Amino acid sequence: MSAPTIPSDFVSRAVQLAAAEGIDLAPALDAARISRAVLAQPHARLTPEQVSRFTQVTWQITDDELFGLGEGPVPRGSFRVMCLTLIHCPDLAHALTRMIEVNRVMRTLPALTLTPGAETTFLDVALPDVVTEKTRVTVDFLLMLLHRFAAWLVGGRVRLESVVLPYPQPDPVLARSYDAIFGVPVTFGADRAALEIDNSALRSPLVQSESSLEEYLRESPNLMLSERDYESTASAQVRRIFESGIKGRTASAEDIADMLSVSAPHLRRLLRQEGTSLGQLREEVLRDAAIAGLRRGESVDDLSARLGFSEPSAFRRAFKRWTGSTPRSFR
Repeated sequence: MSAPTIPSDFVSRAVQLAAAEGIDLAPALDAARISRAVLAQPHARLTPEQVSRFTQVTWQITDDELFGLGEGPVPRGSFRVMCLTLIHCPDLAHALTRMIEVNRVMRTLPALTLTPGAETTFLDVALPDVVTEKTRVTVDFLLMLLHRFAAWLVGGRVRLESVVLPYPQPDPVLARSYDAIFGVPVTFGADRAALEIDNSALRSPLVQSESSLEEYLRESPNLMLSERDYESTASAQVRRIFESGIKGRTASAEDIADMLSVSAPHLRRLLRQEGTSLGQLREEVLRDAAIAGLRRGESVDDLSARLGFSEPSAFRRAFKRWTGSTPRSFR
């Protein structure tokens, strides 16, 4: 099973913003084996391992857990200290409340607030008076971190009702990447940056300890980038079927619906509600498997055959459509 890949756009924007601040992140790109050609293609894909290595080296270069993008430096180790203050909380609601309290002391971090409702609670990241590209990179990183870390704390899925972001929607390909990251269709152009969390998730007890936290932090941010916590959604179940190789690319809607014990029309309706489709999921699984195979040094001929393409030229055309690059230039 291949881990989901990440659009190069997320790294490219961080590199451009750092350069504007006089910070050269070329060593981080080199350490992660991210080529400039791939970075120039916003729809190119990177592996979680590449983005994780890039982030780790960027932390070393900037000595800042927000890469120099905050109001002031966030010294390395700040997140660890925050985590230690909340790891013994009884449930997720108390842990997030503790995180917000500690966050107030770390004045260089954007402020966080919890707004409870009858069925859901909003976790907001405070916005500056003017939303800039720097805001976008910071908000993307923080909201993803908060959601993935919350899921790790409770050892399971943290159900989101919505995600709202304060900047215009990117092109459709990148917009779908946001949906995949958060496991729910994302709304752009809002007046806030927030996760809307189901209240039942906030009552979930914490299952982690100080020892498991130390292990998690040693692997950071790889686990945050590579682990998915949306396994109960229809799209996650369909993706697992495609990833497992069951009938490969030839599996029909009826085949998959039968495996999930639902009707084909109901399955299509569920996927539409999640902002995706069988065809889109099939393409995403093939794309991620192709990228992983090329990274491992697998030949185009072998990949083409393994992924069920009629001939290598068909695989090359599909890869160019997925990533904007040929397999040769991508490698």
